[in-house]
Amino acid sequence: MSGPFLELIDISKSYPGVVALDRVGLQVSPGEVIALIGENGAGKSTLMRVLGGVVEPSSGVIRVDGAARSSLTVTDAIKAGIAFVHQELNLFDNLDVAANVFIGREPVRGGPLRLIDRKRMHAGVAPLLDRLGCDFAADAPLAELSLAQRQLVEIMKALSLDARLVIMDEPTSSLTLTETDRLMRIVAGLKAHGVSVIFITHRLNEVMQCADRAVVLRDGRVVGTLTRAELSPAAMIRLMIGRDLKSLYVPPAAPPGDSVLQIVDAVTDTYPDRAVSLSVRRGEILGLAGLVGSGRTELARAVFGVDRLRGGAIRLDGEPIRIANPRAAIEQGIYLVPEDRKGSGLLLDVSITENISLPDLASYSRFWLVDTAREKENAMRQRERLNIRAPDVETDVGSLSGGNQQKVVLAKWLSMRPKVLIFDEPTRGVDVGAKQEIYDMLRRLTDAGVAILMISSDMEEVIGISDRIAVMHEGAISGFLDRSQFSEHNVLQLAVGHAIEPEGP
Repeated sequence: MSGPFLELIDISKSYPGVVALDRVGLQVSPGEVIALIGENGAGKSTLMRVLGGVVEPSSGVIRVDGAARSSLTVTDAIKAGIAFVHQELNLFDNLDVAANVFIGREPVRGGPLRLIDRKRMHAGVAPLLDRLGCDFAADAPLAELSLAQRQLVEIMKALSLDARLVIMDEPTSSLTLTETDRLMRIVAGLKAHGVSVIFITHRLNEVMQCADRAVVLRDGRVVGTLTRAELSPAAMIRLMIGRDLKSLYVPPAAPPGDSVLQIVDAVTDTYPDRAVSLSVRRGEILGLAGLVGSGRTELARAVFGVDRLRGGAIRLDGEPIRIANPRAAIEQGIYLVPEDRKGSGLLLDVSITENISLPDLASYSRFWLVDTAREKENAMRQRERLNIRAPDVETDVGSLSGGNQQKVVLAKWLSMRPKVLIFDEPTRGVDVGAKQEIYDMLRRLTDAGVAILMISSDMEEVIGISDRIAVMHEGAISGFLDRSQFSEHNVLQLAVGHAIEPEGP
């Protein structure tokens, strides 16, 4: 590996009352995979915006191929070969693959008519499709592609710009295990071709898998760099949050009690010929594992009344109940923390206070008027209870980090009296410190008698904090695991529809 072609030297960025970056240094060499890790708010996004020319640093030097400058413009960054694959993909559903790759740079023909030369455009995409091993064509409509395939289109767009550095921001947050493995192979392929990668992720096992080194940010500063030989989850966490984390699994204070929620032969619209039966006990965390598309989220939505049940029954404390809509579920004490917290769990442009009180406004009202003092008092109590990091409870939820937004969703339900809490991907996009706080809260809830059904695609999470695991495959339960049976091997065997077999030597 040759010397660095890109250097950031003492980069600082201040906003009124906030130091986002404090004398940050970073070097990037050709063909190097650097993991950039840190808690939400550590400064990762600001640093990447500086690299992309979107944000001008307050001070410091950026050196590209030995030439020093105080900042980059977006055009400078593109000329330097810096490309981004954002977590929120910037693509156009109404165009095909080739048009998305060459958007704004389309080859033209016809002289002054400047007609788009679609033949040349498709020919230009062909070698990129081969290089990335894509299973779709240049003329495939983007609207027909999966999320993982769309991500490949973003990577093709970067490579078409002759990128020397590809910055990937949480690229696996919505991918299946198989798609994640494929992305890891693509990262290795980029490295082999001399393309550098900055890989931003909260999933530390991915850092272990692909990174040559990890650069750790905390409070806007580089607090350490770990070489490949030094990488371990414990070492990364220690640098990220400044302390050691305890073991994920904390046993319940008492053995789980009787069944609270029983799902009996439930049938959803997604899998009309398959039925699901499971029960969640008082004081228990039941992990619900399975591959993306196995029907877990659809089951949660049906139990909460968002979607209808085509058949089967739901029982609460042994009694059959009818849940026609979410209001009926809430009245029964069954609450859902959805997978898409921004789209389905929160109102981003209103305050923490209003989000917390929204599902239970009647409790804060007299004569049809909301008692705003009581509303605020409860919000302040929940903010302290859940350690929601915000200037005050009147802060708009949209300005909070992912972990703090998730805590607001939790606060909304904890202000009421939950019997059953269903969590769909409870820590997606949440940093390790906030994850631990959420895990601790889940155990405190079960110790208080709440039954928790937790859907998670994070293998470490589902194995680490569940008391039992139910695994779904194509709309049905393929098996249950007690803690003595927990292993990635057993979960994956059931997730693909196979019986549990002994692991190899």
